[in-house]
Amino acid sequence: MTDKDLKQHVQSALDWDPSLDASDIGVSVDEAVVTLRGTVRSYAEKVAAERATLHVYGVKAMANDLVVHLVTDFQRTDTDIAQAAVDALKWNTMVPHDRVTVTITNGWVTLNGTLDWQYQKDAAARVVRELTGVKGVINNIIVQPHAKTIDVREKIEAAFKRSAEIDARRINVNATDGTVILSGNVHSWAERQEAERAAWAAPGVTQVEDRLAIVP
Repeated sequence: MTDKDLKQHVQSALDWDPSLDASDIGVSVDEAVVTLRGTVRSYAEKVAAERATLHVYGVKAMANDLVVHLVTDFQRTDTDIAQAAVDALKWNTMVPHDRVTVTITNGWVTLNGTLDWQYQKDAAARVVRELTGVKGVINNIIVQPHAKTIDVREKIEAAFKRSAEIDARRINVNATDGTVILSGNVHSWAERQEAERAAWAAPGVTQVEDRLAIVP
């Protein structure tokens, strides 16, 4: 696939996504590396544009240079955002809200704390990035499981084999003291993300080093 073809596919994916307005998004491609430039109306749209791009077959990497330009209706004070973030975390069943602290600076949300699972860390970021007035999210939450690391490699390899989205034969797994290293190659960025997500789901994992290469 040529860079010209890939650019067209990415633009089509952005236009197709109903959760964002792609009219002010520019796309450039250089050796399968995609760069997004322009403006979006919210941080949620910026994340949606990134997600849509990475799910296009043939994309090896991307740079998200989109700028969040809040329209008047979306502007909020840092105090308003902070209160909304605290309430949103409190109402989310996946996140132990009493273990996460929130700081807001010029619309940027910083999350701190310690949680047991990566999915909880991801959920916390997902909750606050959807809030009106948010321009960006810095997720400093540390994953520190209480579970012991027992047969982590075997559990991850079994999860890969169960997944319809992962070709387990092309991925190598090494696990030591809670750190998992993934190497080998995958067909797409979406497969790479799925492999990383599956690795994080193993009990006792504190860090995942993704060294997978994308080979369409």
